[in-house]
Amino acid sequence: MRQSHFTTPVTPVEDPAKLRDMFGRNLRVLVSSYRSVAAVCREIGINRTQFNRYLSGESFPRPDILHRICLFFGVDARILLEPVEDLAPSVRDLLNHPELEGFFGAEPLDVPEQGFPSGFYRFTRRSFLDASRLVLGLVHVKRRDGYTFLRGFEPREALRLQGLSIAPRAREFRGLILRQQEGVMALASHRNTLSCSFNFLTRQSSFQPNIWEGYAARTIRESVSGKRATRMVYEHLGKFSGQVLETARRAGLVTLDEVPEYHRHLLRLDQDFR
Repeated sequence: MRQSHFTTPVTPVEDPAKLRDMFGRNLRVLVSSYRSVAAVCREIGINRTQFNRYLSGESFPRPDILHRICLFFGVDARILLEPVEDLAPSVRDLLNHPELEGFFGAEPLDVPEQGFPSGFYRFTRRSFLDASRLVLGLVHVKRRDGYTFLRGFEPREALRLQGLSIAPRAREFRGLILRQQEGVMALASHRNTLSCSFNFLTRQSSFQPNIWEGYAARTIRESVSGKRATRMVYEHLGKFSGQVLETARRAGLVTLDEVPEYHRHLLRLDQDFR
């Protein structure tokens, strides 16, 4: 039988060194918005020494480790081939769906930097579970692909009170921030859950331009044992600093005396929330 002179073309394989360099470069970009490399390693569950080799482009992770890294940062395997800044979202923009045309559109996604800056925020609110205590927390706000995102962690003690896991993955919440007529709103949720929280925040005044006040609400049914909505205060701390680190150390369920004085004033705990 006569043999064909045609062969199937072979797709060229990327140089492994280039893959490692691109991955390391993208990993450095992704890590830069977190308070420390050590904290990222703890949350992902990766050895710090090995992670440093990924960052420097000296080594490449196994498929299962790569999968964990991608899940943690909310990216996909394209970080091996393209700069992370160039990666477009893989999901369709719901707000621009034809069914919502003229009702939402792109305007809510346009959250001006000067209106709600990127960086770390200290927040306080009354606990939903224990009315005698407050929540002191820390969130990070960043912009990516035309969206404004937030990320934070629930207090360990709050999850213990509910009999839930206190592992970092269980405590983590992420959300989307949208512009509103008088401020911003945020929808935040934990991983793999069907419940979320809604926050509305408006800048306090020209005298305190780094303070936002508003409220937080949970998407749960009415209960006699806990609140579904309460006042909330956000304070912009900027980039990573000693103040950010101190807030991270103190974060959790706290007493009124542990809350910054100006936060106490805006929370108005002696007045019913309406």
